[in-house]
Amino acid sequence: MRLPILATLLVAACASGQQLDVKTRTLDNGMKLLIHEDHKIPNVALYFFYKVGSRNERPGITGISHFFEHMMFNGAKKYGPKQFDIQMEKNGGQNNASTGRDLTTYTDWFPRQALELMFDLEADRIRDLSFDPKMVESERGVVYSERRSSVDDSPAGSLYEQVSAQAFLAHPYHWPVIGWASDIESWTMDDLKNHFRMGYAPNNCVVVATGDVDAEQVLKLAKKYFEPIPRHDPPPPVRTVEPDQIGERRLLVRKPAELPMQMFSYHVPRANSPDHYAIVLLGNILTEGRSSRLYRRMVDRDQTAIAVDQYAEESLDPGQLLFVVQPRSGVDPARTEKAFTEEIERIRAEAVGAPELQKAKNQLLTGIYRKLETIAGRADLIGEYEIYYGDYKRLFLAEQEIAKVTAADIQAAAKKFLGVDGRTTGTCSRWLGTRRRSGRACGSTRPG
Repeated sequence: MRLPILATLLVAACASGQQLDVKTRTLDNGMKLLIHEDHKIPNVALYFFYKVGSRNERPGITGISHFFEHMMFNGAKKYGPKQFDIQMEKNGGQNNASTGRDLTTYTDWFPRQALELMFDLEADRIRDLSFDPKMVESERGVVYSERRSSVDDSPAGSLYEQVSAQAFLAHPYHWPVIGWASDIESWTMDDLKNHFRMGYAPNNCVVVATGDVDAEQVLKLAKKYFEPIPRHDPPPPVRTVEPDQIGERRLLVRKPAELPMQMFSYHVPRANSPDHYAIVLLGNILTEGRSSRLYRRMVDRDQTAIAVDQYAEESLDPGQLLFVVQPRSGVDPARTEKAFTEEIERIRAEAVGAPELQKAKNQLLTGIYRKLETIAGRADLIGEYEIYYGDYKRLFLAEQEIAKVTAADIQAAAKKFLGVDGRTTGTCSRWLGTRRRSGRACGSTRPG
């Protein structure tokens, strides 16, 4: 496989101990800026990482972080309702946003000449977001509708929510990012204002600018538009630690569905952990591509499943490695569970071969390299490494750290984290009731 040009350059930089030229500045109000100049195309990616998500909520206000992902596009003091999107589109730009357990992220892509406008638009909504009661109630209804489509009416969404709630009994990862229905109905105006003041404090934000920018100009605009915004107390630290799981937890969800679905959740450490890359590679060996172990066993050989996959999101606190199995029509889920468990036990008992491990490393590095080829992907990676790994410079050590993972490390990680006593097993049974609309399984992005 021929590596992209940028990937080759990055490998060379890592090997020589050099780094991509990322300039770092911190404003007087605590907002951190990471700037990487790339003048190959006249476009800019401007990403805002607010260190607030469902992890920073509590019972009674769950889902409130996701609510602000919607509200941030509904008007502020200078630019009224819907003007953020309108102004951006008039100037050739696009945007999106997402909310997770740990972060709320806003992404802007636009031509270079719109740079100052974007600073003005972003500063307006950070500083003076509108809390118009009519808009709040309208957006509350939109969020509630999103919950119905992505969870209540979705077998996959319902199962994921229930599995996560069983896997995490004490830690805030217990509740869904989109929130419990009763909480969505009952947030007060004080709840909203307090959460916004805390989560959207400039000292709780990392801004990444990549593309056709001049670092000094970015800093000048940041001082003009962002620095006057006062700092606030950021979210308090999350002190709750999920206790060790001392036995498998099992649950059954009954939803209208044509096929059953299974999820197997295991506890894994946070992203900034010495075991992180071993766990990611372990997941790739089991599910990534047609030659992966679970695909070969369950889809190709036994033909008991039509799909197998795994999800391992980066997390600030110990999180989960989630496997999803879709059994074929007419196949008893007990058969797919047996095959899945046997493959897990095999990788715990036997070291993986060198070619299999190298393939997983190539897959992981290729994913990183492909993101680095675009200014948007670069902005995303720089911000994620800064927050989840503690320093964006860890990105430039990724190739080196992945290369150091051995077959023994993979087996040790499997033994440590994939034991059945730490597993939560969920099944969505095949119940052919009235068919209803199905939404996304998990996660959240702003509609439209």
